[in-house]
Amino acid sequence: MLDKNQPIIVKKIKKSGGGHSGGAWKIAYADFVTAMMAFFLLMWLLAVTDEEQKRAISDYFHNPTAVTGGDKGANSAIINMGSAIRLDPGAFGMRQEASPAREQATANSAVPTDSDVEKRMEEIEQKALVDLKEQIEHAIEKNENLSPYREQMLMEMTHDGLRISVMDKQNRPMFDVGSAHLKWYMSSILREIAKLVNSVPNKISIAGHTDARRYQSDSGYSNWELSADRANASRRQLMSGGMRPDKIVRVVGLASMALHDKDDPNSPANRRITLTVLKKKAEEAISRESEAVHYTEASDFLNLPTIDASMVESPTTLPPAATTQPVD
Repeated sequence: MLDKNQPIIVKKIKKSGGGHSGGAWKIAYADFVTAMMAFFLLMWLLAVTDEEQKRAISDYFHNPTAVTGGDKGANSAIINMGSAIRLDPGAFGMRQEASPAREQATANSAVPTDSDVEKRMEEIEQKALVDLKEQIEHAIEKNENLSPYREQMLMEMTHDGLRISVMDKQNRPMFDVGSAHLKWYMSSILREIAKLVNSVPNKISIAGHTDARRYQSDSGYSNWELSADRANASRRQLMSGGMRPDKIVRVVGLASMALHDKDDPNSPANRRITLTVLKKKAEEAISRESEAVHYTEASDFLNLPTIDASMVESPTTLPPAATTQPVD
């Protein structure tokens, strides 16, 4: 018999939530899928972007506000730092309505135009000329014999190309007075320039300049002849320094028509030689000008009036003495 005073013990068994009926695995699986998607996106970006776009993506993670536009709202591009990457809805199966304008814009963005190629070539050419300028400056400065004359050289980028001016200074001329004979340091400067200019494919234009003083000569020799002779003397020195003859497309003497110091027409700086490393467009313009002159001269020759044989006197009409007596 049971003792009425004995306590009754009731055991309750609690079932755990593990096994196939639990939901913890779903969270782990979701994390795994998210990681795989992130990995897929990373591989896709590495495959479809170039170096410049990768740098833009890197900049985004350093400064995201540059892309979101701050308070002005989000940008339509994922990255908009000179090389934007835009989402292509078709790449992920998203629907996109086709339109002629959209197709034309896509075609235009995919194929570079002639103007794009031309602009890119001009940028490359500009960079090459800037590098050449720096090389010449460095070569002159490191040469102990030529570095004192660095202040007499002016190098600047112009519309036509890199213009290098070598000019006179008071008591330090580049040529003998009234002559086309080069000083030794002028010859050395030109030889140094010749070595470096050969490293670029651009052609060269040479011009000689004088100040506004009248050249005194009874023979008619003037500043025009003097400036042209100095330009040609410089051309010969460049060729002696190693410059290829086919690089020179024009040698001119401008006398005092293009003064460097217009406020002082008699300034020594006006007596100078300018070498222009021409851009492609400037070279083509000079070639067209030369062809036009050549065509004009040839046309003038071809359009000479025809001489009628009946208009020429016959030898029989000459006096007999003119045909029989010898010339002393």
